[in-house]
Amino acid sequence: MSAFKTLKTRKVMTGLAIAAVASLPLAACSSTEDDTSSSSSSSDSDIAKPVARINALSGVDTGILLDAGFAEALTTLGLTPGTVGTATLADGSINFPITGGNVTYFEPGTAKPYVIGQVQHEGSGLSLTAGDTVVELTNFNVDPGISRVYGDVSVNGETVVASAFLFQLRGATLKPLQTEGDTAILEGTKVFISPVAAELLNSTFGTDAVTDALLVGIAKITVNTTPAS
Repeated sequence: MSAFKTLKTRKVMTGLAIAAVASLPLAACSSTEDDTSSSSSSSDSDIAKPVARINALSGVDTGILLDAGFAEALTTLGLTPGTVGTATLADGSINFPITGGNVTYFEPGTAKPYVIGQVQHEGSGLSLTAGDTVVELTNFNVDPGISRVYGDVSVNGETVVASAFLFQLRGATLKPLQTEGDTAILEGTKVFISPVAAELLNSTFGTDAVTDALLVGIAKITVNTTPAS
């Protein structure tokens, strides 16, 4: 492989790796820092009474307040963030409108996990640009029961991976459920790079310094309590 092709390949891999880091949605919901039990597995949720249940989400959005260390990492790597579709980026936070899904919330301690469901964000995403390489992460799907965020990855308009595991969520710092008018709010979940993305970064840069301890930011999800019709 020529030096030019090697450099181009490295740029693409770098874009993919950082894009995986930067795609951030949302509401982590495991009851401990390292809980990764499946939302479909046997749990206390089968018998506990939920505090709130929304069978068909109709909005509003998932936001991430980016950690200063993460923003610095993007700058160091020469990556320019942008938005795709209906996503917005301002004042250090990125927001993705909620387009569907469902959520059930239990009183912490009565069920594990105590937030289950799916939160979908079709038609929005994040782009990262490095030179002539543009990586887009779109159509995020948050699964709070297993504390993961999935999404589609494309490079220069070509789909590379669908439903890739992009981020892990740690909900030990999740605040109690809040309500404001016709909305419910889950805030405080920490968003970390997934082990998959960390491995990609390390292989791209020839290092072992990147781990799943890299904090991306703090998540906040706001949902309409009136189900979609």
